[in-house]
Amino acid sequence: MNNILIITRNLPPLVGGMERLNWHIADELSKQNKVTIISHSAAKELAPKNVKFYKAPLNPLPLFLILSFIRAFWICITQPTDTLFAGSGLTAPIVVLLAKIFRKKSIVYIHGLDIDNNSLIYHNLWIPLIRKANKIIVNSTPTQELCIKKHIKVEKISIIHPGVTYPPSPPNIDNIRKLKEIFNLHEKKVLISIGRLTERKGLSEFIEQCFNKIISEYPNTVLLIVGDTATQALNKNLQTPDQLIELAKKNHTDKNIIFTGKVSDLELSSLLYLSDIHVFPVKHIPHDPEGFGMVAIEAAAHGTPTIAFATGGIVDAIKQDYSGLLITPNNYDLFTNSILDALKSQTISSDNCQQYAAQFSWQSLNQKLEQAMK
Repeated sequence: MNNILIITRNLPPLVGGMERLNWHIADELSKQNKVTIISHSAAKELAPKNVKFYKAPLNPLPLFLILSFIRAFWICITQPTDTLFAGSGLTAPIVVLLAKIFRKKSIVYIHGLDIDNNSLIYHNLWIPLIRKANKIIVNSTPTQELCIKKHIKVEKISIIHPGVTYPPSPPNIDNIRKLKEIFNLHEKKVLISIGRLTERKGLSEFIEQCFNKIISEYPNTVLLIVGDTATQALNKNLQTPDQLIELAKKNHTDKNIIFTGKVSDLELSSLLYLSDIHVFPVKHIPHDPEGFGMVAIEAAAHGTPTIAFATGGIVDAIKQDYSGLLITPNNYDLFTNSILDALKSQTISSDNCQQYAAQFSWQSLNQKLEQAMK
């Protein structure tokens, strides 16, 4: 049993794949180790049950980092600590510096944007310290390649993909019926998009270049957008529902778009079950990569295939022609035609999607983490 101190800004109720991943990392590690977390104040109520929790203010960011460092320093002095774990590159300097001071092991989990970042301050201060960590865990093969390009030694790196709850809860027929009534989805073909509204997610381009053609072919199609503007995200290339609706109005497709906002886990599960296709038109943006694409795995767990551009870590999250389709980046005509073909004749089976998702279960995360931390 090890004493592990996790330092991260990314925990629920903040919304996103990194937040869910860090919660599950803490939860899985706490089953066999003593885990202490330093994170933002609002995360305490939702933290895993078997962990100690120390608070730091979410904003401003410098204050979060300073107080997290002070509290971590105090914990290393007063409590048994074997390993310091950074939930993202943001807190890596705290983890690496304190591990050096107290002669402990340092581990950093790296997401795409943690290593491919165009900030000069981050490049000159954070990246050199990340290199000095004892172990680097990355979320995908492309993220590993980015780390190697930044001169991180390959022998330090382990790939551990984010996970998914598998098997998911069975379809809740009453809740599915209720959501169909609320959003008027009866006799509709349903496309679903899940995630924070940022420029990288590519929804504006999808609405402008694809959605009107889909509506022309299948007028009863709706696009469910699950999520909201990522107001607490460090990357501020944000979009709002109003901006996306204005784009849709130009092509007269605004009536076919539904924003659900933030939904409960039960509602998200039901929405995935009732959807025909998960669309994931993520853009390839230099210095703003998609680290993995866990929502594609979540969709697959519910038997829903994903159609996505083959960029960043998404290539690890979809098995071509088995759990979805990977489209050449920026080929919006092919993206559109692939959706139309899938709506016409569903060639990717729900069973295949679920079989692919099974290997990403949270239960398998524990064993992979323990192995990587040796």
